[in-house]
Amino acid sequence: MSKELKNPPAYTITSVDNALRIAAMLQLEGALTVSEVAARLGVARSTAHRLLAMLVYRDFAEQDESRVYRAGPVLELAAHSHSETSRLRAAALPHLRRLVAVLDESANLTVRTGDTARFIASVESQQSLRVGSREGMVFPSHRVTGGLLMLAELDEAELTSVYAEARYVDRAGERPDLARLKRELATIRKNGFAVNQDRSERGVVAVGVPVRYEDGTPRAGISVSMPSVRYDRKALPHIVSTLTAAARALEADLNPLVQRAARAHPR
Repeated sequence: MSKELKNPPAYTITSVDNALRIAAMLQLEGALTVSEVAARLGVARSTAHRLLAMLVYRDFAEQDESRVYRAGPVLELAAHSHSETSRLRAAALPHLRRLVAVLDESANLTVRTGDTARFIASVESQQSLRVGSREGMVFPSHRVTGGLLMLAELDEAELTSVYAEARYVDRAGERPDLARLKRELATIRKNGFAVNQDRSERGVVAVGVPVRYEDGTPRAGISVSMPSVRYDRKALPHIVSTLTAAARALEADLNPLVQRAARAHPR
């Protein structure tokens, strides 16, 4: 059956259309300069520069030292299966809402790709002072709870590969102190949870646990975030146990073997 031709919407927003075209070019074609983008779109260099600057701000693009633009973390994360991400997000949302209901703090689900981590689902607390939704945002993996949880599961060779010096030639300042990171990850691995204070945002504390596949490998990180003024270390055991229960429940929803076991041995 032939596919109907696409018609542009009646009221086209040119700036949005151009930004999306640039994102597609960066993902499909590779590196581009401002002049090349301007020529392709038929716009002034100043307009192309403003569009690229917004894509960089939203992590859809990156600019290297030679002032060439490349696909950013959000586009790189597109390699992560869309169907898997959609399924994971849909399954996680009810559990995130329950976490918010129990702990009254914002809850998140994060996945990792290489040295970046993306928040694929967020549910905000209703408190007036709260951590806002981070859904869709991308951060360095070593700066967010979910990323740390998944990095902690890598062996030394895998971790060294993720943070190989060659990958940071043009951004050496972004490469973490690997020896220090390894010590931190060893603690997370031993504890089974991560506490992140002020790493991604000043004044914010996040606590998280891993969500696993049936074989035990990490699939995502589930966490709650709160203003640091409200964080009480004495409440940590309760937070961790609540998160762990949510992670196990989410795993049961996602993993067929767990589902079958639950049906075969009802409580």
